[in-house]
Amino acid sequence: MTEAWRPDDDERRGAIGPVRVRVPAKVNLHLGVGPLRRDGYHELNTIYHAISIYDELTARRGDTLALTMEGEGTGELALDDTNLVIRAAHALAGYAGVLPHARLHLRKQIPLAGGLAGGSADAAAALVACDALWGTGLSRDELAGIAADLGSDVPFLIYGGTALGTGRGEAISPVLARPTSWHWVVAIADGGLSTPTAYRELDRLRDSGAAGAPLGSTDALLGALRQRDPRVLARTIGNDLQDAALAMRPALADTLKAGEAAGALTGIVSGSGPTCVFLAANAADAERIAAELTAAGVCREARVAHGPVAGARVG
Repeated sequence: MTEAWRPDDDERRGAIGPVRVRVPAKVNLHLGVGPLRRDGYHELNTIYHAISIYDELTARRGDTLALTMEGEGTGELALDDTNLVIRAAHALAGYAGVLPHARLHLRKQIPLAGGLAGGSADAAAALVACDALWGTGLSRDELAGIAADLGSDVPFLIYGGTALGTGRGEAISPVLARPTSWHWVVAIADGGLSTPTAYRELDRLRDSGAAGAPLGSTDALLGALRQRDPRVLARTIGNDLQDAALAMRPALADTLKAGEAAGALTGIVSGSGPTCVFLAANAADAERIAAELTAAGVCREARVAHGPVAGARVG
């Protein structure tokens, strides 16, 4: 993916005031999981889709590198060098040859370990924010190259929109389709699920013959995106990791049933779970489905969202 954006001379010198970056969550409209690779990752064929649930990262000048936060996961998420935000800042500083000095504050709405790539989103936000703060002047493609070493989903959150991910998910190609806004209901569960554990559970299910048939090509889904009809799109969405998530958290089956009973066109587990996402015919239906899911008590919270939206952006 190539973006013509380049900072002007003032931006290259770095921001004087705080830099605020908003970054979206992602869902996988298609998540095909292939065999385990030599590097310990699975071969993936996925369609990423950025939706309008956001985290916000603010970067200010400082004498050291420090991270504070509020919102989802406060008190649970480590704020030291193991945090992807801190790792991303160090990676950018090392690449650009600058001192990793910044005061970073994260306002988090994307749930932890929810299958929505919240940690990856925050890493993408850190790369974009620190690039602006330090005036390193990198292109989106250069930032995505750094992002690939931080996590499989991080490059996509630099770009956003809808994109094909291959390799372990880090190789990104844009999906070209006529502009359409798809309407989603996001059912957030209590607690999270470990992504590595979900992949191991899928391997176990496949070895025992208990997993469903693997997803095939993305062609049908890509065609559905071009048709702009949510009912057509609903027939093409799928996730190979859903079997693993349901085995680890059987109550998610009740969430999926409740969403479809409320009129969702389809529902799937998002990524490795436990968040479930439902496609609605329109914005009004999404609001109604979210209300019914909340009333049914099958999730901690149900939010409406739309997509695709842009990736990490200053503003």
